[in-house]
This record gives sequence, structure tokens and C-alpha cells, in this order.
Amino acid sequence: MRLSSLSLLLNLSHNQFTGILPYEVRLELLNLQNNLMQGAIPSSLSSVRGVRILDISGNNLSGQIPKFLEDFTQLQLLNMSSNNFEGQVPEGGVFKSASVVSITGNNKLCGGIAELHLPACQFNQPGRRLSRKWKILISTISSLLFVSFTATCLLLCLMRKRRKEHVDSSTSDPPLQPSYQRLHKATNGFSSANLIGIGSFGSVYKGVMDENGATVAIKVFKLERRGASKSFIAECEALRNIRHRNLVKIDFKALIYEFFANGSLEEWLHHPVQRTGHLPRSLDFLQRLNVAIDVASALDYLQHQCQTPIVHCDLKPSNVLLDDDMTGHVGDFGLARFLSSLDKRSFEGRTSSVGVRGTVGYAPPEYGMGNLVSIQGDVYSYGILLLEMFTGRRPTDESLGAGLNLHNFVQFALLEKSAAKVVDQALFDELLLGVTSHASTSSSEYIPKSEKSEELLISIFEVGLACSSDIPQERLGIREAALKLVSVRNKLVGSALPEGESAKAGPCM
Repeated sequence: MRLSSLSLLLNLSHNQFTGILPYEVRLELLNLQNNLMQGAIPSSLSSVRGVRILDISGNNLSGQIPKFLEDFTQLQLLNMSSNNFEGQVPEGGVFKSASVVSITGNNKLCGGIAELHLPACQFNQPGRRLSRKWKILISTISSLLFVSFTATCLLLCLMRKRRKEHVDSSTSDPPLQPSYQRLHKATNGFSSANLIGIGSFGSVYKGVMDENGATVAIKVFKLERRGASKSFIAECEALRNIRHRNLVKIDFKALIYEFFANGSLEEWLHHPVQRTGHLPRSLDFLQRLNVAIDVASALDYLQHQCQTPIVHCDLKPSNVLLDDDMTGHVGDFGLARFLSSLDKRSFEGRTSSVGVRGTVGYAPPEYGMGNLVSIQGDVYSYGILLLEMFTGRRPTDESLGAGLNLHNFVQFALLEKSAAKVVDQALFDELLLGVTSHASTSSSEYIPKSEKSEELLISIFEVGLACSSDIPQERLGIREAALKLVSVRNKLVGSALPEGESAKAGPCM
């Protein structure tokens, strides 16, 4: 490959280019990640001094990292991960900052600054050989340590096995290890009568397990669909170690979900007749507010209480499930992504090859421009979800008007001090007249009157607008959003939450 006239950006990632690196280019961005490039970095590449982003990760490049890269003063990101580089890492120029340089996946590298956590380089030093006596002593000590380590491992394994046998013998309800035949039987042959949802990569069926009579939701992936296997792995990785009261619990091996009899938020917002099969029902004001707080609590857990933050990447009403108590649970982690320390830094000006993540209308605008996924992206999706819950309009609704999105639609209404004009029709009578069209045992005594409802509604819309700003850095943090909504709920019901309720979470590893 030979390029000589480009002067701005070049993205050739995720192809099968072979050969050596191109040179004689004048670029600001050079992205060659995930190809089949090989050989050493040519010295002629030193002429590309003005490049700001250089990504050659995921190739078969080898040899030492050239010293001339220290002189690339314009570099904001240098990604050399997942290659076969070896030898000592330079310590000058861009290599002084571990936040700018990524060299993971090169097992033969050594030295560099301490933040890179690389082993020290071992250089041959003639004349400093160990005596025979010292060699015998070191060999003896090493052998004793090895024997001690082996004995300790065997002892720990034996103790773990006995503990597991004790737990298995003392429990009356062993964990399910379902085979395909059992799942086939539980869903009556994956009958359409048991179908409760269809997604991009699979379908979800209601099933009843023979072992304990438990009603579960079983997600079956369409492996012939491109990306289905990757989605399966991502969902398993995201869910196998997280436990929170507002996240869906999952059997890791079989992808058997906890079943939610009240279905998804999507059904309650847009298909109330199909939801019950009888008279139309919808969520009242307090129920919607409670679900919004539940979802914010789940996102706060994923973003701030896990050792490695998790970005959901596809938050929308169909992925919020409601249990018997109408508590909201976030599910479907098929597009989820763990954030590395590199991802957690400001992503301004950086691009990603993961492709557009999420659903149209809910995905933040920066994803469409190739920016890296971030927790701010989930905050944007949450803001749109919150506006949809209280306007009853999807973000792609044609009724919003030409040139308007849901954010601007609500924003203009607040500027005109007419929030009541954009509220969901199902909430209109409740908010302004103080009556409900259906029984609600959870909130019938907390019906807001018209004077109070306008103020509460505006407060909720302001949170939704603050979360769905087009500029990521200007978005309200999810924890602050949750606190503001809890404040609205306290004004509505006249009582504060018990201290510590929002922190009921299990371990996240």
C-alpha cells in the first residue's frame, strides 16, 4: 500500500490489508486497526509528524518501537495494542503519558514509564555471572517454593470441593442446568403462543421449568444472523457478575431470564389494550415516576458502583421490564460494553470502529459521528426515555412536526409555559382534573391537583432535557438526575425514602 497525497483523515480499519505500513503520507488521523499488516514500522514513517491520532492496533507488526515516535508532538492518541512488538518502550515525548499511549497485547515489551506496568528490561551484562554455589542455592529454594505452592493449591481445591459438596447436599432447590430438550419442553416446542418478544438477534419465550415449576423467560439467539454470537457473549459478560434490584437477573449458562408478568414499559406506554387483553390501562403519574427512578438507579449502579463501568448502549422502553410490583428492571445487555481506563477519558476528537450502537431516536448524536461509547451516551438515552414516558410520544413520532425531535418538542413547550400541551393524554385528566380512568392501588391517594401538577411535570421535563443535551459534557449526571426525581416524588407523596434505599445492590466484579 502506497499513499502520498492525503492530508486529513484516513480510516482503513477492519479490513484484510497485508504488507508493511504505508508511508509518505500527510495525515491528521491514520486508522489501520484490525488488518493483517506485518513487519517493522518503517523509518520513513517519521515524516508523518503532524498526525494527531495513529491507530495500528490489531495487526501483526513486529520489531522494536522506533525512537522517532517520541518526536510526534501532535499525537493525542497512539494505539499500538495487539501486535508483536518487542524490546524496550521509549520514555520520551508521547510515551511520557500512559493516557495517550496504548500498548497492551504486546507481551515482549519491557521498560517504559511506571504507569504502563511493564516488566523491567533484562540486559546481558558480561562479567557478572552467578557462581555455582549461588546457582545451587537458588535452584533449591525455587524447588521448595514450587512444592509448597503445589501443596497449597491441592489443599485449597480439596477444601473447595468439600464445601461445594456440603452446599449441594444441604440445598433442596439445586440450580437449573437445562438442556435443549428441557427448554424445548418448557416452551411447548418454542410455540408462538409462548412468544413474548422479538429482538434484533433473537426471540424471547415464556417457559415453565419441570424441575421446580418456575416461570422464566428464555432468550433464543438466531445464530445465522451476523453479530448474534458476539451479542450473546457481550450479554453474558455484562450480566454474569452484576447484581442489582433494578437489573434483570440471568442464568449465565442458559440465558434464562427472570420472568416479568407485567411485560415491558413499551407495552404500557404504547399498547395498553394488548397488554391486558381487557379495558385499556396505562401507568399513572406516580408509577411512571417510580419506574424512571428505578431505571436511573440501575444506570447509576452500572456507571459508578462497578469496578469496571458498563455502558448499556441500548436503553429504550422495550428493554425496561416491570415485575408484579411494577418495579422497573433494565434488561437486554446484547450491546453492552465494559469501559477500559482509556475509554473513561474524554472522548472528544476520538473515533471508534465499533459502529453505531443503540436504536434510532435513543442513541446519542455523537455515536453517529463515530465517537466512542460512553456513560454520557446512556444518560442521553435515559433523557429521551424519560421524555417519552411523560409525553407518550416516541422519539421518532411523526406528530412531533417537521424538523423537531422529542427534546426540542418539549423544550419549546416549556419556553411557552405550556407543559400541559405535551403531556401524555393518558395523564391529562389525572394531572389537571385530579381523577383517574383506572384503579391504582399504589397511588390512588396521591393524585396531584392542577396547581401542583404543572410544577412537578415541569421539573421532570427539565431533568429529561438536561440529560438529552446534544453536547455530552453538558448532560446531567445520572446520579443527579435520580436525586432530582426522588425530590419530585417526595413532593408528590409527602414522604422521603428510607435512608439507603437507593444503595440496595449486590457485588459487581
